[in-house]
Order: sequence, then structure tokens, then C-alpha cells
Amino acid sequence: MALRKASAYSKKHMVAYTRKSKIKQRSYIKAVPPQKIVKFNLGNVSGYTHGKFNYIVRMLASEEIMIRDNALEAARQYINKKLELAYPGQYYFKVTPVPHHVLRENKMITGAGADRMQTGMQLSFGKPMGRGAIVHKNREIFLVAVESEKQFPVARQAMQEVKAKLPCRTHFVFEKVQPKLAPKTA
Repeated sequence: MALRKASAYSKKHMVAYTRKSKIKQRSYIKAVPPQKIVKFNLGNVSGYTHGKFNYIVRMLASEEIMIRDNALEAARQYINKKLELAYPGQYYFKVTPVPHHVLRENKMITGAGADRMQTGMQLSFGKPMGRGAIVHKNREIFLVAVESEKQFPVARQAMQEVKAKLPCRTHFVFEKVQPKLAPKTA
């Protein structure tokens, strides 16, 4: 089964009743599609929490958008592979948006003899076919943290190459973090 184009969902008005309700009778969505993003935090997670990485690159959305989970997963795999090949275990990579928004599709059959099977716009709510993450303007999509200034261009280049996989305009924020000092013991 082929996916619809991302433009069918990405820049449209976000529709209500697209989350599964805790009360079964009120739930419009009966079954939620599985999560396609396998991991949200990659690389050296403990090193990041201990303040080992001094350089951070953030990819921010320049517009309000909905990004499908398969686009986020494709971008995640590409960035992680580039960073792992260049500097294995010497980086931290985080996917920030979590896809909760359920995408629906009212499948229409085309071709000869299809006119008797369709209901048109009767019962047109649609079946769940994927998930999407709603990302607001100037919110973080990806974060990459590296140890040295030498690794900085590789992280930036990997994120630059991934821009084509996302349905929105993006921009980068670079920052140098001051290393945390270890507490003195008496």
C-alpha cells in the first residue's frame, strides 16, 4: 500500500477527534497505528547528562507543521548513521517531537466498476493510517551534541542533508555550552 503525499496532511488545519479517548464509547479512533520511531535518544546518553558535550546543534521548525512519523524516522536513521560512522559513541542525538496525532484516510476506489462500492462522503471519518507530530514555529525537531569543535561540522552537515526529508522550512541554532564543574569534596 502506497502512502499519500505528505502535503495531504502536513500544512493543513489540524483536525479534532484524532486521539484515542480513555472512555471507549467516546473514542472516534478505535485502534492507533504503532509508533514508527524506534528510539528518541541515541549515542552517548550518559555523557550528555553528565555534561560531557560542549557543542550543540538544534534544528528548529520555521513554521507550524505536522511531520509524519515515517519522515521523522527516516531523518533519524540518516543522521544517526552519519554520526556513528564519523564519531562512534562520541555524540548525543535526540528526536524531540513525539507523534501523537492520528492521521486518517477515507479510501476511495477508482477505475471501472468502482461506483457501486463507494459511499462517497457518507461515513467519511476515515481509517487510521499513521501518526504525525504537530510542531509549532521555532520548536526543536532534532538536537545533536558533540564533544569538540572538530566534530561540529559533521553534525551540522548531517542535519543540513536531512532537510529534504522534512515537509517544512527549518533553521539551525548553534551553541557552546560551558562545561559543568565537578563538586568539590571536603
